[in-house]
Amino acid sequence: MSKIICSAAIQGAHKIVSMAEVKCDEALEKWGPDQNIGFPNTTYYLPVIYAMLGTPVETLGNAREVLNKCKTLLPAIVKDESWLPSLDSALEAGMSTLFAEEILEAIKYLEKPDCYTKTEDPLIDNIWLGAADDVIMRKRGVEFVDGSAPGFAIILGAAPTTEIAVKIAIELQEKNLYVLMCADHDGKTMSEQLIEAGVQIGWSTRLVSFGQSYTAGVFAVGFAVRAAMSFGGIKPGDFDGNLLFCRGGIFAFIITLGAITEEWVANAAGAINWGVPIIADAPAPKLVVPEICDYELITGDISHDQIVQKAIDVRGLKIKISKIDIPMSYGPAFEGERIRKEDLYFECGGGKTLGVELTVSKDMSEVEDGKIEIIGPDIDEVKEGGSLPFGILIEVAGRQMQPDFEPILERQIHHLVNYIQGVMHIGQRSIMWLRIGKAAAEKGFLLKHLGKVIHAKYHQEFSNIVDKVQVTIYTKEKKVRELLESAKNVYVQRDKRVEGMVDETEETFYSCTLCQSFAPSHVCIITPERTGMCGAYNWLDCKASNEINPTGPNQPIAKGECFDTVKGQWKKINDFVSRASGRKVEKVNAYSLMEFPMTACGCFECVATILPMCNGVMVVNRDFMGMTPSGMKFTTLAGLAGGGNQTPGFLGISKHYICSRKFIKAEGGLKRVVWLPKMLKEEISGLIKPICEDIGIPDFLDMIADETVGFTEEEILPFLQEKGHPALAMGALI
Repeated sequence: MSKIICSAAIQGAHKIVSMAEVKCDEALEKWGPDQNIGFPNTTYYLPVIYAMLGTPVETLGNAREVLNKCKTLLPAIVKDESWLPSLDSALEAGMSTLFAEEILEAIKYLEKPDCYTKTEDPLIDNIWLGAADDVIMRKRGVEFVDGSAPGFAIILGAAPTTEIAVKIAIELQEKNLYVLMCADHDGKTMSEQLIEAGVQIGWSTRLVSFGQSYTAGVFAVGFAVRAAMSFGGIKPGDFDGNLLFCRGGIFAFIITLGAITEEWVANAAGAINWGVPIIADAPAPKLVVPEICDYELITGDISHDQIVQKAIDVRGLKIKISKIDIPMSYGPAFEGERIRKEDLYFECGGGKTLGVELTVSKDMSEVEDGKIEIIGPDIDEVKEGGSLPFGILIEVAGRQMQPDFEPILERQIHHLVNYIQGVMHIGQRSIMWLRIGKAAAEKGFLLKHLGKVIHAKYHQEFSNIVDKVQVTIYTKEKKVRELLESAKNVYVQRDKRVEGMVDETEETFYSCTLCQSFAPSHVCIITPERTGMCGAYNWLDCKASNEINPTGPNQPIAKGECFDTVKGQWKKINDFVSRASGRKVEKVNAYSLMEFPMTACGCFECVATILPMCNGVMVVNRDFMGMTPSGMKFTTLAGLAGGGNQTPGFLGISKHYICSRKFIKAEGGLKRVVWLPKMLKEEISGLIKPICEDIGIPDFLDMIADETVGFTEEEILPFLQEKGHPALAMGALI
């Protein structure tokens, strides 16, 4: 290993560990060793330390103990001219650096609670987001599982010009990568350069401004190790397992922009432990370490127009890009972009005008592939700030196309349109809302380009079932009203078809193993009455997915002999789960919380668990930040329910499953629910009322406690008793 790199890494590590010691000792003097520290709303304490050492850092006293450990890891500063380079010494220096930086950042939260926004997107007066909390982690984690985010880039420093910064950022976005930015160069950061250029940053656009200091780079490594523990089932303290998981499953690289400091080299040495390569625009010695991986770990002097492609080539990322003939960039990275009032050129739907979208299947002879027709004015005929009624009719034909697939294709409109830079789409059906930004209009974006995107992507994503696609867009009110009336009839028929499906009448269920790259032992079983726990897949979606990709993650499974109708257990389902989980899970009950419950990876919408004192069950959604009557927040509960482990009493579920007649049927169903966050109760109220009618308690929702009643079992029990909640009279859960 290069002596120059080793020496710089060790020198930088000594500086950072010494800085952390000074800060920690000052904090100890002020607050004492029992003062709690940590990153807000995270399960895994200080995650890099917890993952590698198995040590939960909860107090300043714990932090000082880890810094003492860092000092033992640190190699001596290089002085002797005859000193020989050592890979181990550089890697240990790098690991000490990351431990020290986590402690520095945790103390920063203690000293200045508002130093970071603790939000997904920047605020007007603060652009620094800090550590991703567990809600963001789980929300974004599924994108690394399904491949829509093939990896992430860590950017240290700033580009020579704002134009170069924007070019690099958009190139990374177009390749669907997350961009995690920190550190300044000559007093400037890439995050600030992007804001100056009017580029939206934040988790929603995959341009994440972690922090102004290079120490915030530790948040990126923390994100990776939390993914390993949360989704991959890696245990805290499993040093080798964590490194191997991240090398094989978390595709990341570092791009440095600007002169490389010793502190940057120390951070690079830390990242190299995980096989994360460094690609620099400044000169740097080339480094290859066969003991770690077979690709270059340090590559320098790369031009700015080549640096992104070089990073992708070095790390071996598999990027899927479809070039569509439109004047704007296209990719999932733009899905979270918001078109605000000051940026708005044109809008339709959303209560401003009539809006409707519909996908229908036709006979092959009735569809002209590639035909895109605009009936009415287009965007170039509308003044800035204007609006039009809007209706889009997508007619598809295919030898394998079925009416059941229509709503699946139609739901993709939201994602496919949102992937266009400068375009925002919200809602579906007749509650859709479309906004076009000024920048898109200036570049010549028109409604016909929506048709081009949908035509291309329907063919690309659904080629097994779609042979022809034609798109008609209406902006004349009379035509939009005609389409709306036709669409309403179609919606009614579709809803009846789905609502009428029950598990008993279908002999085939579907698997979903999409998340196994993160949680190898997890297998989701999706039935007509039990949607996928991520909320994204129902039985019909899986059927369509299997038609599209017969060898993909959604495999049909004949139920076979039924062992238990109440708990929901079948022989062939067990056989499949056992085989697909690598024999880690031998049997599963589809309708039980307490006995052989279904496993979860970590991307579930909600967690259900028991409240023994109330003889009932609570359900909490991941958007609820507060404490629950279980004594745990969502983040802690998620750690118990996820990782592909079968944990009786903890169940990852979707919101829709709460409204199913099969919801924890083995434990008594909906009547067991005693506590829900108010936001969740309001969100599902329309769907759950028919179930309340079925169980003979029309006002059952009013019997369920929420945070306005209490956050502990002791607080909510009197409320349940007063309401005469049925769970109190049911058989004991334990």
